[in-house]
Amino acid sequence: MLRAGERDPAGQTVTTEDGRGGAYRLVASTALGVVVLAILGAVMGPQWDPVPLVDPLVVESSSTAIGGAEPVPTYDVRTSIVTVELDGATVEAQISEPVGLDGPKRGVVFVHGAGTGRYDTAFIAQARALASSGVVAMVPNKRLDTYTTRHRDYVQMAADYDASVEVLQAHPGVDPEQVGLYAESEGGWIAPVMAAKDRSIAFVVLVSSPVVPPREQAAFAVDSYLRNTGVPGGVFRAIPRAVGMSVPGGGFEYADFDVTPYQREMHQPVLVVYGTGDASMPVIQGAELVLRDTAVGGNHDVTVRYYEDANHGIRVHGEVDPVFLDDLAGWVRGLPATGDAAPRIAGAQPVQTYMAAPVPEPRWFGDGNVVVALVVAAVGLILLGPLALLMARGVEEARDRVRRQRGAAALEGPRFAPGVLPRLLALGVGAIGTVVCLVWYIVAVARLALDYQRDDLVVQGGWIAVRVLGIAVVVAGLLLLRRCRRVRLAGGTPFPGIVRTAVLWAGVVGSVVLLVVLAYWGIFQLGI
Repeated sequence: MLRAGERDPAGQTVTTEDGRGGAYRLVASTALGVVVLAILGAVMGPQWDPVPLVDPLVVESSSTAIGGAEPVPTYDVRTSIVTVELDGATVEAQISEPVGLDGPKRGVVFVHGAGTGRYDTAFIAQARALASSGVVAMVPNKRLDTYTTRHRDYVQMAADYDASVEVLQAHPGVDPEQVGLYAESEGGWIAPVMAAKDRSIAFVVLVSSPVVPPREQAAFAVDSYLRNTGVPGGVFRAIPRAVGMSVPGGGFEYADFDVTPYQREMHQPVLVVYGTGDASMPVIQGAELVLRDTAVGGNHDVTVRYYEDANHGIRVHGEVDPVFLDDLAGWVRGLPATGDAAPRIAGAQPVQTYMAAPVPEPRWFGDGNVVVALVVAAVGLILLGPLALLMARGVEEARDRVRRQRGAAALEGPRFAPGVLPRLLALGVGAIGTVVCLVWYIVAVARLALDYQRDDLVVQGGWIAVRVLGIAVVVAGLLLLRRCRRVRLAGGTPFPGIVRTAVLWAGVVGSVVLLVVLAYWGIFQLGI
C-alpha cells in the first residue's frame, strides 16, 4: 500500500493513507528490531561482571617510615656514561654515584616500564636520590630493536637487563654482592624473572607493579578508568570483547605472560610500592600476590608501602613523592635489617573495588582479523553499490546517445521504484555513520579516561547519540522494507534489473552486518 500523494509504478497517484495504523506498525517493528539486535548482541559475546574485592589489605601504620632504617646522609653526585654489550646490540647507560664515600657501595639497576626508555628522561629523581644517599644507581637505555607494541619477550628482556647488572657489579667501588633492582610498572614482569634466574641479585624494588598478567591488568585498568570517567553501564560490556579479542594483525603473545612462577623463586628482600591514586593497577591484589608467591618459596622478607594520592610511578602533582625517595634510600641502605623490619605493611589505606581476573574470551568475535574483515567487507558492499549504479547509468546514457545519433528513440532503462533508492542510501550511510560515531566515542572516552577527566556531555550525551543513530538505522531499514513491499503489492518491481538488484542486496547485506557488529558492541542493549 502506498501513502497519499505517492505514485505507483504505473505513474498513478495513490490517495490511500496509512494514518495512525502505519505509524504504530513502524514503531512496533522498530521496537521488535531493537529487541532482536539486543538479544543477538547479548548472546554473541561475554558480559562484564567483575568480582568485588571483599578482603581488603589493612595497613599496620599510617607512617611509611622503614623500620630499622638509619637517617639518610647526603653526598654530591657525579654521573658517567657506559656502554652495555647485549646479545646482538649495545645500549648506553648512565651511572650516578656518590662523591666522597669510600668502601664498597650498594648498587641499583633500573628496569623501565612501558612508558620509559632512556636514562636522560627516566628515573632522574630516583637515581639521584639513591646516589646522594650513598647508593650507586645505573639507568640503562631500553633495548628497542626487539621491543615493539606487538612483540615483547619479558624473559629475553630480563636477560638484556641482566647484562647491565653485570656491568654495575664490575663497576669500581661497587660491592658486587649488593646490587639489586628497581622495576617500575611493566618492569614488574621483568625483574622477578631476573631475580629468579640470577641469585647474585641482592634485592628487588617493585614500584607500581601489575603482578597479574598483562591482559588482566589491561581489563582492570580500562574498567577503573571508565568508572572514574562516569560512562554509562552499557559501555562496560565492550571490555571483555575488546581485551579478550585477539588483536588484528597478530602479535601480543605477551598479553598472557604469568610472572607467578618467577615470583615464587625470588629469595631476595622485596620492597613493594604503590600509590593510592593509581587507578591502573590492582594495588591491593598486587601486593597480596607478591606476599603469597614469595611465601610459597619461603621468602618472608617483603615490605609493602602505600603513598597517599600518589599515582603511577609514585608521583604527586607530577613530581616523585620525596617521602618515598627517603624511604627507598633508607630501605636499600639498611638491608638486610630492613628486609623484615616492622611494620611490614604501612602507609595510606589502599582501596581496590574489584579484582583483576582472567578475561572471558569472546565466543563469536574472538578473532580481531575476522571483526575487521567483516566491517571492511560490509562497508565495501555499501559503497560499491552506488559506484556500480553510477557506472550502469553511465553505460545506459552512452547507449542512449548513440541511439539518438542514429535517429532511434532512447530506450527506457530500468529504474528503482520511487522512494527505494533514497531509503537504501539512508540505510547504508546511516550504518556507516553509526560505526564512525562509535569509534569517535571510544576514542573520546579513552582520552578523557587517560587524563582522569570527566565530561558528561561527551560521555553520557555521546553514548545516547550513538544509540539513537543505531535506532535510526533500524528505522531506515524498515522504511526501505515497507516501501519495497508496497511497490510489489501495487504490481511493480522495486529494483528491476540485475545491477539494481545487486546494488540493493549489497547495501542491505552490508548494513545488516554493520548492525550486527554494532549490536555486539552494545549499541542496542536493553539490560539483557
